[in-house]
Amino acid sequence: MSAELLINVTPSETRVALIENGSLQEVHIERQAKRGIVGNIYLGKIIRVLPGMQAAFVDINLEKAAFLHASDINTKLILKEETDQVPDIRSLVHEGQHIMVQVVKDPLGSKGARLTTDITVASRYLVLMPNSQHAGISLRIENPKERDRLKDIVTPYCDEQQGFIVRTAGEGADELDLQHDAEFLRRVWHKVLARKQRKQTNLPLYQDLSLSFRVLRDFVGINLERIRIDSNLTFQELTVFTEEFVPELTPLLEYYPGELPIFDLFSVEREIQRALHRKIELKSGGYLIIDQTEAMTTIDINTGAFVGHRNLADTIFSTNIEATQVIARQLRLRNLGGIIIVDFIDMHNDDHKHRVLHSLEMAMSKDKVKYSLHGFSALGLVEMTRQRTRESLEHVLCGECPLCTGRGHLKTVETVCFEILREIVRVNRAHDADKFTVYASTAVSNSLINDEYHNLAEVEVFIGKLIKVQAEPMYNQEQFDVVMM
Repeated sequence: MSAELLINVTPSETRVALIENGSLQEVHIERQAKRGIVGNIYLGKIIRVLPGMQAAFVDINLEKAAFLHASDINTKLILKEETDQVPDIRSLVHEGQHIMVQVVKDPLGSKGARLTTDITVASRYLVLMPNSQHAGISLRIENPKERDRLKDIVTPYCDEQQGFIVRTAGEGADELDLQHDAEFLRRVWHKVLARKQRKQTNLPLYQDLSLSFRVLRDFVGINLERIRIDSNLTFQELTVFTEEFVPELTPLLEYYPGELPIFDLFSVEREIQRALHRKIELKSGGYLIIDQTEAMTTIDINTGAFVGHRNLADTIFSTNIEATQVIARQLRLRNLGGIIIVDFIDMHNDDHKHRVLHSLEMAMSKDKVKYSLHGFSALGLVEMTRQRTRESLEHVLCGECPLCTGRGHLKTVETVCFEILREIVRVNRAHDADKFTVYASTAVSNSLINDEYHNLAEVEVFIGKLIKVQAEPMYNQEQFDVVMM
């Protein structure tokens, strides 16, 4: 599998596209004014303890208080003993207490950031775990001999104060590289502790790398063939960074000065726009409908115009198999997380169900984000979860519709006309007026004096008053005013 990174940089925004086999798979966007804070470490202050929720709100100098659940608190540090049960939150923290925390989820919508006291700091090959003695190996490193080799190297680095996990990128790394990584992480951690000692609360104790640097650290090991950057300054900065930390990536860096915008390569810009659509067409003629809500994401598969097989069961099976590949790609591309429900077209053949589920599992295995895939439910739905650490592509690029306020639907012109007529009758009963003037959108006004004229005339007779209609081009379809004259 060939892979390439495209890095688009402007003064206010950085965008990174991951291309695999000529197809856009992931998009990462970071805006200077709204930079993500996952991985940042803060010295926070407990401002409220909620026993009913077994959680606390923590002030980390952001607009919204952050959320810390009892299960995300390292109880061994506080109680000096390990326990299988989550203790009462009141035995762990109290209001006014200062506590070192790390962000594991960015603020999403009305929710503040999610926190943990299990601090980790990542480098190229290793993850430092303060207050742990554990030496772990990434599950993605499957070779038993390699796992044993890495465990033997890393275990001596661990002591009563800190442990280490070898990242997937550490597979094949030599002992000297791992040692340098461990020493680097120790230096970083000593700086964090020094800032904590000074009670630095107005700024993070530790801030993760910016996007363009972070992707080079995190995407090591995915067989990158080249990395193109359209900013000469960023290209130079990344060259210095890779020479020190990821030298094997340095030859892959290329400054892209082309006249064609870098995101027009591989139709990245067009694919981003398509990823905001509800409907995704399948090559066979079928299609997917993807709906993202506050509670979950639902994906519905339909055969559409596909009639490729004489046997209906085979047509359905083929469409579902094709959909599994598209679903896996869209989850990565749109960065959809949380609960995901997939409504495949009904299949009565158990072998078909098994093969569709296996196809989805294989397609999802390329995803670096942690996920959990469950089988078909009694209703024929496939349930899955995908870890959500940052906002989805839709939430990054889009805002709530001011017309429908996020409902996804507008009241029909007919419905608004009837609301206006009811409002006239209601106001007439409460107040004495000579006549009424209705201000409404052009579409609603036209309907009142044309399609709904007979209803308007009946209301005039009913209240014994003249009703004038005036179009307001700036009004949205649901907006209107009834004014007494």
